[in-house]
Amino acid sequence: MTEITRETMDYDVVIVGAGPAGLSAAIRLKQLDPDCAVVVLEKGSEVGAHILSGAVLDPCGLDALIPDWKERGAPLNTPVTEDNFYMLGEAGRIRVPNFPMPPLMNNHGNYIVSMGNVCRWMAEQAEELGVEIFPGMSCSELVYGENGEVKGVVAGEFGKNEDGTPGPNYEPGMELNGKYVFLSEGVRGSLAKEVIAKYDLSKGKEPQKFGLGMKEIWEVDPAKHRPGTVTHTMGWPLGSNAGGGSFIYHLENNQVYVGFVVHLNYKNPYLFPYMEFQRFKHHPMVADLLKGGKRVAYGARAISEGGYQSMPKMVAPGVALLGCSVGMVNVPRIKGNHNAMLSGKAAAEAAHAALVAGRASDELSDYETEVRSGAIGKDLKKVRNVKPLWSKYGLLASLGLGGFDMWTNTAGFSLLGTLSHGKSDAAATEPASKHKPIDYPKPDGKLSFDRLTNVSFSMTNHEESQPAHLQLKDASVPIGMNLPKYDEPAQRYCPAGVYEVVREEGKDPRFVINFQNCVHCKTCDIKDPSQNINWVTPQGGDGPNYPNM
Repeated sequence: MTEITRETMDYDVVIVGAGPAGLSAAIRLKQLDPDCAVVVLEKGSEVGAHILSGAVLDPCGLDALIPDWKERGAPLNTPVTEDNFYMLGEAGRIRVPNFPMPPLMNNHGNYIVSMGNVCRWMAEQAEELGVEIFPGMSCSELVYGENGEVKGVVAGEFGKNEDGTPGPNYEPGMELNGKYVFLSEGVRGSLAKEVIAKYDLSKGKEPQKFGLGMKEIWEVDPAKHRPGTVTHTMGWPLGSNAGGGSFIYHLENNQVYVGFVVHLNYKNPYLFPYMEFQRFKHHPMVADLLKGGKRVAYGARAISEGGYQSMPKMVAPGVALLGCSVGMVNVPRIKGNHNAMLSGKAAAEAAHAALVAGRASDELSDYETEVRSGAIGKDLKKVRNVKPLWSKYGLLASLGLGGFDMWTNTAGFSLLGTLSHGKSDAAATEPASKHKPIDYPKPDGKLSFDRLTNVSFSMTNHEESQPAHLQLKDASVPIGMNLPKYDEPAQRYCPAGVYEVVREEGKDPRFVINFQNCVHCKTCDIKDPSQNINWVTPQGGDGPNYPNM
């Protein structure tokens, strides 16, 4: 094969991903030095197209980065006015009072937002400062220097045939090199995964843990709309099958975010996270809110839940991991965007100091120190035992013991020390022979919907002639091993219906990958019990086109 020749462009800092972490880093670099050459590469068709988050935003990250964000018109329009916690049974609910909860659980001063719209606004602020932002530019590979350092990325490769060879309209893309490269790809990013493996950055750390978050936007009857109301639930329908819970946030314009999170360390391969979400909406409390309304958008993405003890080393020669590439979500608060912003700011400050000192392509150890010992580390250390307690002892124990541990951590110590997570989410999956299939009600088309119908509300699109970005390390594993042992859980854990086991009379079962449906949630890369699926980035601009997720 002919060697591909690419044009190169040189920058001071190359940033992969226009989420809250990457954009914060870009803004801070330009605030510190208007002449710093900064580029942000975003795989979505526009900034915000691939952003999906709850989201109740703690504005501390914005306060630190852009103190006059209100005057600049940041889209934080709905302050939280009411906090509700419920334990659900199949037909009823019990209100969990707010007063026993540690102060960190209080949402006073926070805002219900669309993080997609917040990122669009942040991109405008960055461009005003002179940051170059290129949407529709997937970064398909890293570029390494002579000494093994990360020196850049390849972006904008288009027109490959299904078999990976260059097609008639092939564009090789460009090589964008930087003195430092920041990876802010979000959860389980393909380049971050490569860097973590190459430099063994997870050595001595707990395995990262994940949840699958699914979300719909509903327009509801104005009589039922209560802007600023935040509701979280636990319990039904998951019960003892899996950890997780829901969120219901009332934002402006008679819209409500309805979301459901399933922790991916569940054991039963018959569990169907998407159908648990659809079943949840039939609870009387939720059904009453949604009746007479209409769903206007759907999406899904994985959430990093390992917290403090699962954060890998964040730096290697020439490269730094930001935000969810590290995993900075405060699990009990269900918040990570503020920490993503603070991580971007910290990385920018470390890179600026290095550049001023004439350094390049080394390890930004000051960034790592700031994350672990500063505001982010303090935020995550207080809640580090909630997730392992939930995983090991169940919901009620985690509420009691976890709440107690958070209170003692507020005073600066923990009687429990730092608990371990144990197995990875993939390894937590047990053989199907240990479990019974779960009978899920059929969606009614009014409150609950089948996956493919809902995926159409994510505006997802992929050019079908390109190579599938969901790669099997061994094509024989799904039918030869996963099907007999686990009843091939990919048919259920994917919230977009990408994976099918097709059975035709007189023929052996076939494993089919409908990559066109993929909403880039990364669940398959995380939960496949054989770790046989590798998620890589498709060509730029492909994937979901979320409006205001």
